[in-house]
Amino acid sequence: MSAKQSQCRQLNLPAFLLILLQISVTNGFYLPGLAPKNFCKKSDATPACKSEVPLFVNRLNTEESVIPYEYHHFDFCQVDESDSPVENLGQVVFGERIRPGPYKIDFLEKVQCAKKGMSLNYQHHWIVDNMPVTWCYPLDNDRQYCSTGFPMGCLVRRRPDGDEACPMNMRYNNPGHYYPFNHVDLTITYHSGNSEDWGVAFGENGGRIISVKVVPSSINHRNPDALDCTSKEPLEIEASVLQSGQKINITYSYSVTFMRNDTIKWSSRWDYILESMPHTNIQWFSILNSLVIVLFLSGMVAMIMLRTLHKDIARYNQMECGEDAQEEFGWKLVHGDVFRPPRKGMLLSVLLGSGVQVFFMTLVTLAFACLGFLSPANRGALMTCAMVLFVLLGTPAGYVSSRIYKSFGGIKWKSNVLLTSMLSPGIVFGLFFVMNLVLWGKGSSGAVPFSTLLALLALWFGVSVPLTFVGAYFGFRKRSLEHPVRTNQIPRQIPDQSIYTQPIPGIIMGGVLPFGCIFIQLFFILNSIWSSQMYYMFGFLFLVFIILVITCSETTILLCYFHLCAEDYHWWWRSFLTSGFTAVYLFIYCCHYFATKLSIEDAASTFLYFGYTAIMVFLFFLLTGSIGFFACFWFIRKIYSVVKVD
Repeated sequence: MSAKQSQCRQLNLPAFLLILLQISVTNGFYLPGLAPKNFCKKSDATPACKSEVPLFVNRLNTEESVIPYEYHHFDFCQVDESDSPVENLGQVVFGERIRPGPYKIDFLEKVQCAKKGMSLNYQHHWIVDNMPVTWCYPLDNDRQYCSTGFPMGCLVRRRPDGDEACPMNMRYNNPGHYYPFNHVDLTITYHSGNSEDWGVAFGENGGRIISVKVVPSSINHRNPDALDCTSKEPLEIEASVLQSGQKINITYSYSVTFMRNDTIKWSSRWDYILESMPHTNIQWFSILNSLVIVLFLSGMVAMIMLRTLHKDIARYNQMECGEDAQEEFGWKLVHGDVFRPPRKGMLLSVLLGSGVQVFFMTLVTLAFACLGFLSPANRGALMTCAMVLFVLLGTPAGYVSSRIYKSFGGIKWKSNVLLTSMLSPGIVFGLFFVMNLVLWGKGSSGAVPFSTLLALLALWFGVSVPLTFVGAYFGFRKRSLEHPVRTNQIPRQIPDQSIYTQPIPGIIMGGVLPFGCIFIQLFFILNSIWSSQMYYMFGFLFLVFIILVITCSETTILLCYFHLCAEDYHWWWRSFLTSGFTAVYLFIYCCHYFATKLSIEDAASTFLYFGYTAIMVFLFFLLTGSIGFFACFWFIRKIYSVVKVD
């Protein structure tokens, strides 16, 4: 190995990186992404083998605030940003701001860098060769956890039950003092491999980077011109000094060690990060929990379908003419009203169209993620894919909305298509724009630039809206849906209902089981969004999504059957709201997560958290509500099409 050490300015690359990995990564299969890069010593550099190892910085973030900041928002040394990589749409929307870092590293060579000032509380997130620089530390269960960020410093607080120390180093234990981590030890591990297979011949002086690990520490550099990075004396700064606004000059240093490891292949370089995460057993428990719920529901549905419902249909169809024909009972009693158009049919059709749009967007995005097309190396790919798919799926949204609205006897086709293309996207964009104004006011890197907002509006009005009109055109041209039974002119009176078959209790109960299938996955998803943790098990997520679809469908069908047997034929809105109420439980869980897992106290971050949560809950409401509606719609058409009705 060869080591290099020099003084430098501090580098922070904080950001919450939404780094997404597929399930197959853990067994050594690298997902499609950027091509591998070959590095070699400067003396052996060629166009196919670069000597410079670029280190990039991302936005700064903290778990104590939702508001991220760009690297240069703090008083770090300025660098030329002309070589900044171009962020894709997903990265810009998520607030990633990747810029060149002040560290200059050459492969197997010493580098020099300057000095600079300080920042606290936020986390660094660095990127080398498109890999996150990781901070690995032991857990309580003798396992190692590798985080994609590391803290910029530590504040030792005074507490009634005893003063605390920095978790990274118990020597940093002076209450009321800050300990900025102004020194980092970087360990870059590379794989030399077979140069002939790579098409580059550089012998022992080249390779591919497979990991970059960092160990931060606090060192009091008393003489900036003669650095001693082996010193154990930490740099202490009283909190009162910072509160007074006094400027402090801090010397930052770093050391870099190159280590060769030919046993780990470049294609498996993400494994050490993923294997350190203790999630797999919990994920399997989540799947088993969801499967038990599905089997329970499937058993109930099978019992109804194969026994109760089958007997009902056989009994109805065996009725002979005469007096027995008048002795109808159960769900057949409401055959003349079950397809009566609901109130607010326009709004229901619009929500269903948008729900279908969200459903197919989710399905296709998860399928691409499972197949490996959305590599974690390609940051922002997941969000970019989701937004592009949502825009392109305007056609099925317009088609479904128009077909449902026409089946209700609606004639205001212009209002229908305009609401379908404007209502749900408008709610999402309106919430997003309000949140963006808050981020603009705070000078946050999470604020989407005005040019990107114009691009989003162009995608909405230039692509999504016309496609929605196209779908609505074909939907209104087709014949209206023919229901299996005729609708009576005079509505049937609904008898008094028990507490279990009344609308509100039924809707509240309907969301419990679907939420039970997903709540464990929600914890990991929220961690990836708000705690900068990596979510990579898309195979599990796709399976849970399928289970969610089945659970929403079966729950809605069961409750719909019970309501019809109670002679309540108002199923249109109830079927949508029954499964859609799962979103309410999602919101409650997000509130629980906010109160128990996050340390957010400022009003702006609280507003942003619940604003983004509102967007997520609304889209989830459209998704689950549409699943339940169409399952119930299919079920009712099916049972009334096989029974003889005069």
